[in-house]
Amino acid sequence: MRILDRLQPLALLVLRVALGAIMTWHGYGKVFGGMSKHVSLVASLGLPGWWAYFSAAAEFGGGILVLVGLLTRYASVAIFINMFVAIWKVHWKNGLPGPGGYEFPLACAAIAFALIFFGSGPIALDWVFFRGGGGPKDK
Repeated sequence: MRILDRLQPLALLVLRVALGAIMTWHGYGKVFGGMSKHVSLVASLGLPGWWAYFSAAAEFGGGILVLVGLLTRYASVAIFINMFVAIWKVHWKNGLPGPGGYEFPLACAAIAFALIFFGSGPIALDWVFFRGGGGPKDK
């Protein structure tokens, strides 16, 4: 249907706003007051504690970038990796559904994965600054 094809930029905007809001919210608590707790959590998972800073940056900073559609593909890669590690190290043992399950991080990872390949769409700062869907290489 032609009308649905013409609304694809709106669909990308909805995906970006949803993922960006979720990631920004989850990263906010880590960046503003909860970083030491997050470092301890990451270290307790058998990962280097300093990876917590990358995790928080991917969530908070990446979330903001995805939300406004700036460097969307790069930010989506960071979010995808963050969600993959969260599923692998935290949620996998709890199964897909239920408390602590990986259904929510899997949905966020799937949205990030789609944005890596589709870019931000034309309703985004990427298109203002780079005339493309994800960053400087898209000129």
